[in-house]
Amino acid sequence: MISLLALLLLACVLVAGRGFVWIVNLLFVSPLFDPLRKLPGPQGPLFSSHIKWVIDPDLSATQHEVWKKQFGKTFRYHGSGRFDYRLMTFDFRAVSHILLSPIYEKPRVTRTFLSTMLGKGVFTAEGPEHTFQRKIIGPAFTLQSIKAITPIFLRTADNLRDRWDEILAEGQETVDVCHWLSRATFDAFGQACLDYDFKAIQEETEELYLAFRRMFDLADEKGILRILVPFLDTLWPDRIARSVLESRRVIYETGRKLIAQKKADLLSRKESSKHYEDKDLLGLLIQSNLSNDPTKRLSDTALLDQISSFFFAGSDTTALSLTFCLYYLATHSDIQTRLRLELAQPSVPNSAQSSNFEDVSYDTLDSRPFLDAVVKETLRLAPPVHGTLRTATKSDLIPISEPVALADGTIIEHIKIRTGSIIHIPIEGLNFSKDIWSDDALEFRPDRWSSLPSSAQTPNFPGLANLMTFSFGSSSCPGYRFTIAEMKAFLSTVIPHFEFSLPEGQSVGKRNGLFTRPFVKGKPGIQLPLVIKRIDEYAPL
Repeated sequence: MISLLALLLLACVLVAGRGFVWIVNLLFVSPLFDPLRKLPGPQGPLFSSHIKWVIDPDLSATQHEVWKKQFGKTFRYHGSGRFDYRLMTFDFRAVSHILLSPIYEKPRVTRTFLSTMLGKGVFTAEGPEHTFQRKIIGPAFTLQSIKAITPIFLRTADNLRDRWDEILAEGQETVDVCHWLSRATFDAFGQACLDYDFKAIQEETEELYLAFRRMFDLADEKGILRILVPFLDTLWPDRIARSVLESRRVIYETGRKLIAQKKADLLSRKESSKHYEDKDLLGLLIQSNLSNDPTKRLSDTALLDQISSFFFAGSDTTALSLTFCLYYLATHSDIQTRLRLELAQPSVPNSAQSSNFEDVSYDTLDSRPFLDAVVKETLRLAPPVHGTLRTATKSDLIPISEPVALADGTIIEHIKIRTGSIIHIPIEGLNFSKDIWSDDALEFRPDRWSSLPSSAQTPNFPGLANLMTFSFGSSSCPGYRFTIAEMKAFLSTVIPHFEFSLPEGQSVGKRNGLFTRPFVKGKPGIQLPLVIKRIDEYAPL
């Protein structure tokens, strides 16, 4: 008995000792050898953190500029505490190197957290697996594919317009556009991705819609402890964990049926020699998958993971972008009027000789220069994701365009970084940078897109200038054309039909979580109510 107690005591001492050594190393020893320690940056006590200044939209928009003036384009800040040095850079040479190099990956805790909800889709994969998945999903996001599904966006926008007409006819003047656009983009994604109608605009009762909606809403409720220690969901499944599991069960059960139907339809067409091009993402994914080497095909579960990932990364983000766009138009009535006048004018599509309705629909949207500028300016000022993190998987030298002076006066032209270091890519900060966009960078000014300064033009961002919203390189969003086409379809439908304004006395703010969402100051919850008035005389697109 005594020996057993002695062994238990010894084990406790060893565990406590190892824990003590780990803490001392984390807080005091390891930071001394971190090369980022010598970089310029804000200071603070041992357990001070600058994360609030990085992620709070009320602070970050101006704090980024303050730090750049103090420390230059590349500096370090404290993450969890003074011992946690993190690199932040506004230097495009460094940003390009980090986002294009296979050395840098999304942090494991981020990928694990997302995979508990989305599975192992393209947004959680890294390395060769990520490259392979990009190859499989590529055909679903070509320009030709986006042209084919643009009529879906237009029809869904028509449904939303009709629903808002009904609401106004009932005497309601103020509408939470954030809520309704979320429902509408779910419908658009359901049909464009799955060839499946959620009917969310009509009523929020469809089981698969509710499963997706519930799971995505819960993503912002997960506490930091469960993000850092994801296995807690398995050991102590709370309400959130149980709800996520139930939602995934519904999604995968329904999804497998949809995949089986699609495969059977594809086989039937092959046997009958009928030619029919799938337009929805799931159909294109299945075709792309089946045309690949059988030993490298994605499983049905992996295909569903891709669909879940794109719903998560695309539906809510597009709804948020449209929401903020209507907010900016509501607070800039002159720009709203100008956009309405452009949409009322007849236009000649780029493929004017085409008799294909799908081509004309897309090209008509694409031929509106001010609409294009409004969409891009919204995406610049309200990126759905305010920033992204990368972890160095091995030591590296990051090239920079401007020399940096270290604390000891040494001038360097490369940033030395060690394995495990975290790099913060400030998407919002780069989109707001006065160095790039001029002194009015925080203003909503769509006309800037007709004469971009040279600092906002670079070959790294074809067609989108230095817009960081969709990132670039292998980590860029493959669905950026999808988002832009959908935004244009909705705006082209509702702007000629309605006038939007801000309710009197209402102040709107931004709240950063997984995505940047709007809220009304002094009121709970995510929302953006706008006053909507019907315009009786309007010219349809």
